[in-house]
Amino acid sequence: MQLRILIFCLLPLLLPLSSAAAAANGAHNITRILAKHPEFSTFNHYLSTTHLAAEINRRRTITVCAVDNAAMNELLAKQYSLPTIKNILSLHIFADYFGAKKLHQITKGSTTTSSLFQATGEAAGTSGYVNITDMKGGKVGFSPVDNDGGGRPMATYVKSIEEQAYVISVIQISHILSSPEAEAPTAGPSDMNVTSLMAKQGCKAFSDLITAQGADETFQQSVEGGLTIFCPSDESLDSFMPRYKNLTADGKTSLLLYHGIPVYNSLGMLRSSNGLMNTLATEGAKKFDFTVQNDGDDVKLETKVVTATIKGTLIDEDPLAVYKIDKVLLPKELFKAAPPAPAPKASKSAKSKAKSQDENADSPGPSADDEAVADEESNSNGGPALGGGFAAVCVSLVVGILACIS
Repeated sequence: MQLRILIFCLLPLLLPLSSAAAAANGAHNITRILAKHPEFSTFNHYLSTTHLAAEINRRRTITVCAVDNAAMNELLAKQYSLPTIKNILSLHIFADYFGAKKLHQITKGSTTTSSLFQATGEAAGTSGYVNITDMKGGKVGFSPVDNDGGGRPMATYVKSIEEQAYVISVIQISHILSSPEAEAPTAGPSDMNVTSLMAKQGCKAFSDLITAQGADETFQQSVEGGLTIFCPSDESLDSFMPRYKNLTADGKTSLLLYHGIPVYNSLGMLRSSNGLMNTLATEGAKKFDFTVQNDGDDVKLETKVVTATIKGTLIDEDPLAVYKIDKVLLPKELFKAAPPAPAPKASKSAKSKAKSQDENADSPGPSADDEAVADEESNSNGGPALGGGFAAVCVSLVVGILACIS
């Protein structure tokens, strides 16, 4: 009898835990969440157009403050450029979790949280932070830190649209969040000087090489049709310079152009389109290509000579994306691939032991594939696959104990 009571006490604890593990096993998708609510279709459309949707989907803790079509129409009537709209919508995405319950239980009545406008480095100073305040009558207000009023009404909490506890909260607010900093005119990618942009964002050495070699015009002319650039950091170029100086003039140009893809790729697109990529250096039989490959949350660029990892985003505004990488990309057309390391020689004692085991074996052992057990599989986020399996274990445990005592 006591055991039965114990089981029924544990059951309420086990089931929520298994549900939480199952939820954590599945990735959220803001586009699909909002697609179920047509009153947010315009907001949903611009999250995709500005590539903010991909940024939301890749983050593990996020809050999205959606506004309805009427509020979006008021924003669009101001005829801001797409980069400016992206900055404004970035204020609506918090890098923290705020469900309905948490919003109404804010410690000391107010808090400040970082938006994607702040997290991506687009905001100057602290202008990308948003104040959240409990107001009289049970209302919750939202206001950017640098909001000067400007005749803008205070945005307030309307309702919860969907929540996955401590992963993603999608809520509706009454008005657009904006500020002078977010609304400041932003030049379109085709109007920007690509090399100047890279120089200001920590890739000055690589930018200087492009300009000195006369390759800047090729990069600039490629922007309108779509361009993705992988810019080695200044540090990674320091140790590479002696090898760069030994290249011919054509080799130097090809190496620099090898770091550009004549197609726009957001980070989300790179993650979903692994495989070979042609570059600005590709010409006929001279492939000058490399492979894009996911490694958990990282995106890696693999040549036959070196593997580089994307470490940051300098700009991601269709038709231009510029990413910082940790190594210089070395094409096999210019550099020899390092030979594979030879396998270590087995010692005589190891050989004797192996021979003895072979002679004593009654049957062949399992293959490498057979030894891969289910609990070592990984989910799409690179973590262990827990969800369904963990839930099944919990339920099986309870059922098994009940069967034993019945």
